[in-house]
Amino acid sequence: MSIQENYNKIKNQLPSIVQLVAVSKTHPVSVIQEVYDLGQKVFGENKVQELVEKYPLLPKDIQWHLIGHLQTNKVKYIAEFIDTIQSVDSEKLLNEINKEAGKHNRKIKVLLQVKIAEEETKFGLEIEEARKLFQKFVDGEFSHIEITGLMGMATFTEDKNQITREFDTLKNIFDDLSQNKTLFTLSMGMSDDFPIAIASGANSVRVGSAIFGNRDYSK
Repeated sequence: MSIQENYNKIKNQLPSIVQLVAVSKTHPVSVIQEVYDLGQKVFGENKVQELVEKYPLLPKDIQWHLIGHLQTNKVKYIAEFIDTIQSVDSEKLLNEINKEAGKHNRKIKVLLQVKIAEEETKFGLEIEEARKLFQKFVDGEFSHIEITGLMGMATFTEDKNQITREFDTLKNIFDDLSQNKTLFTLSMGMSDDFPIAIASGANSVRVGSAIFGNRDYSK
């Protein structure tokens, strides 16, 4: 199927309240522009360098989300224009985002990435760490960021029950924290598991290969 057909197929599966983040990593500007022209305004990138290269070449009303692991020394390169950083996995990173956002006199939206997968994953906050960071935010720390929600990745497995358990865990944390201060974005689900994520309460999904295909492009 064409990219347009893929995109329309995905959009038709999403409830109106679910945000689609089109994951455009490794895909060239021309292809991102094609999806933008279909009406997509929110795109996700994994790597800072790739995002910085693409940003000046594409429409300025795109909302860019950084969804991959972010090193503190690279925050400065995206602080001026990034809409949302979905992959905040440490207090150190949160402090750096706050500092760099302050230099541009803006607030950056962030999601706390929580470890929910039963498999060993490199990145993500333990549940209690996420609670403590969120409380610091509620108490007035981090004046140049806005914690708007949570992000999580399920185990890479064929076991749908396990995936559901993991997504349900994050939804429960989301609901619990929202009793303290309302959270808006629950980012769960990718190309292979987004229907399960939506059934568990996700209102934002990160879909790449199901839109763009698995093709890789030479730069």
